[in-house]
Amino acid sequence: MITVLKGACVMTPEGLKKDWGVRVENDRIVQVGPNSEISTEGADRVVDASDKMIAPGFVNGHNHMYGVLSHGITTEALVTEFSSFLDDFWWPYVEDRIDHDLVEKTTRWACVEAIDSGVTTFVDILEGPNSIPGALELEKKVIEEAGVRAVLTFEACQRQSEENAQLGLKENYDFCKNNNKDDALVQGIMSIHTLFTGDEKFVMQGKAMADELGTDIHMHMSESVYEPNWCLEKYGKRTVEVYRDFGFLGENVLASQAVQLSPEEIALVKDSGMRLVHMPLSNCEVGGGVAPIPEYLENGITVGIGSDGYVNNFFEVMRGAFLIHKAYKQDPQVMPAESVYKMATSMGADALKRSDLGRLEAGAKADLITISLDTPTPINEHNVYDQLILFRNPANVSEVMIDGKLVKEDYRILSIDVEKAKAEMREAAQRFWTLS
Repeated sequence: MITVLKGACVMTPEGLKKDWGVRVENDRIVQVGPNSEISTEGADRVVDASDKMIAPGFVNGHNHMYGVLSHGITTEALVTEFSSFLDDFWWPYVEDRIDHDLVEKTTRWACVEAIDSGVTTFVDILEGPNSIPGALELEKKVIEEAGVRAVLTFEACQRQSEENAQLGLKENYDFCKNNNKDDALVQGIMSIHTLFTGDEKFVMQGKAMADELGTDIHMHMSESVYEPNWCLEKYGKRTVEVYRDFGFLGENVLASQAVQLSPEEIALVKDSGMRLVHMPLSNCEVGGGVAPIPEYLENGITVGIGSDGYVNNFFEVMRGAFLIHKAYKQDPQVMPAESVYKMATSMGADALKRSDLGRLEAGAKADLITISLDTPTPINEHNVYDQLILFRNPANVSEVMIDGKLVKEDYRILSIDVEKAKAEMREAAQRFWTLS
């Protein structure tokens, strides 16, 4: 299948290029350049994007698809701090009640929200101890039907029982072994929860499995002051220092949150080669704090950006990253829009060790989007990052191509019956809330 897109402009790694287009052959980009030079020979389809920008698809580095069940939920739980958020709300009211039916329906709706937002790749962490075994394979089936690229993992931990913890590790191991094939649309990684939900033996068991499989291992890390304080009390050291002493740190470690890290821990992260994912909005919601992202970037640490399943409008997530750090640092020059854009595209892909994603260049995967230029103020090479981050929304995303296939065209999702998925999701949430 050969598709040619003739755009008003293209977001290249070097910036905005006017009157450029893209040629796609099967699942790869083969040519990016001036429209006059883009060959239409043999093209099965030529997409007129003359009033649109062509850009790489966004990479959501950390998501919880089941999180949609909590959107608007009312409970009697009174959350007073981070540990209370987990103990009194998240675990009993949400996570512990996830079953296969809810996995299927939340996965389908999460794919709708991803596609609408221009997200072509996401990493999802399932936290449903009573949904395994088989939950990851069910997610994969729905995601493949939607045509979205994804990395899936189950967050194994010991908080319920050792038996459930081992079942979680096995869920990940089996999924990775069966699905981590070259060019597979959906793949897996290993995952544990935190140091306060797993002892040293368990944590290192997960790391050994990842090393054996040649894949990454993920964990939530210092999402608030709770984990570093817990580590100081139990081990006499902070979170990253404990992981270092365990022998856990390395280039195959992907850590999310990383909100409360000391300068010494930042140095350890840098030296280890591990990568991070930033969740600006959910960190605010749980009262975890503001992650020192500018410091991470200054130290050359690779940082992606994620929704955490809280607000899945990815433009809002990017805006959060752009604005929160300016307010926190009292410095309007901190976190420029270009940096946020890169975290959502090329650097976000690098956080997943996928140099073939998040960029429009020959040889990259054909994961791209088109965005309307129908704006009240012009978009040009000087303001494009600010315009994208601050003033565009999912409603402005016209086309979404993943792996060379259009899953959204002319503002309409093709791969999912959106109204049916919404109705099923609403009915499932109503039942879920009634039982809370």
